[in-house]
Amino acid sequence: MSFCCGASMIGTYGTLQHYRTRIHNVPLLLCPVCHRIEVHFLVENEYEILAEYAQSDGAEEVDFRDYVTSEDGRLFENCINHENDDPLELVKNQIDNALDLLALAKQWNDTQWESQLKRRLALMSRRKAQLLKQK
Repeated sequence: MSFCCGASMIGTYGTLQHYRTRIHNVPLLLCPVCHRIEVHFLVENEYEILAEYAQSDGAEEVDFRDYVTSEDGRLFENCINHENDDPLELVKNQIDNALDLLALAKQWNDTQWESQLKRRLALMSRRKAQLLKQK
């Protein structure tokens, strides 16, 4: 499981731009709070190789799935949420998980972890408020 600003990242597929080449269907991890995007760590090396080859060949568009085979189920098996989940429910689940971890941090008297979790909870609470305003 990957974490960003305190939320566990969501497994999804998307398009990334590498110089002038657009690479479609790249397995990504997306933070539901700050919207940071990372190439999934299990295919990061393959993405970099494909991006460099496509760019050097002058390709404008490439489909990741045409060149790299991976077990889709294995890629996102450790993700708590997925892109099709309701954004508000997703953030609520993230807050619940962080609160569980906060209780554990307090029990273990880990003040550094506790302060990190409190900052993360503040970010996720702001995101929840934004989503509630949009509805």
